[in-house]
Amino acid sequence: MKLFDDNFDSSRNVLPYDGTVNYFGKVLGLAQADAYLHILLKELDWKNDEAMIFGKHILTKRKVAWYGDFPFEYTYSGILKRAMPWPDALKEIKDIVEKISGEAFNSCLCNLYHDGSEGMAWHSDGEKDLKKHGAIASLTLGAERKFGFKHKQSKETIYLILEHGSLLVMKAQTQDYWLHRLPPTSKITTPRINLTFRTIEGAST
Repeated sequence: MKLFDDNFDSSRNVLPYDGTVNYFGKVLGLAQADAYLHILLKELDWKNDEAMIFGKHILTKRKVAWYGDFPFEYTYSGILKRAMPWPDALKEIKDIVEKISGEAFNSCLCNLYHDGSEGMAWHSDGEKDLKKHGAIASLTLGAERKFGFKHKQSKETIYLILEHGSLLVMKAQTQDYWLHRLPPTSKITTPRINLTFRTIEGAST
């Protein structure tokens, strides 16, 4: 499948060592990306994200929805979630992401950031339910946002801009050695949807 942005070498590793991150640039045309953004904003079962932090129950402004091949359970930020069946539009995007990345996924954690005031602090996706060293594909719809990586030991940081309709894939030892974050910004006033396709191990009907 031809990518819509030829300025990016998707085979180049964004990270200098201890992991693999490939940025594919825009993999959806503008009209297609706009259409998916509109559909997913309306049709996904968005709910405020929950987390247990130092024993306290936190409700975030950011909203999430989780979908998968089966209604399997997944513990994320100390909260048990259950996957819902794929909506048609999200399944179509999943098929596109799998074809381009060469990876297979059985679930997607969808994130809705209403504007630049909402972000994510430094973290790694190391939940025990995730496939060890499995790929996590992140597709952006909506506002362009800065996205950062920080090495856990050296503290080296790397930033890039995730564009509307673009795809980023993290795999191998990335989660072992690198943190990532979406920093807040006052400059962004429009929403961004981040679709993070992943593989849950032990998933069954």
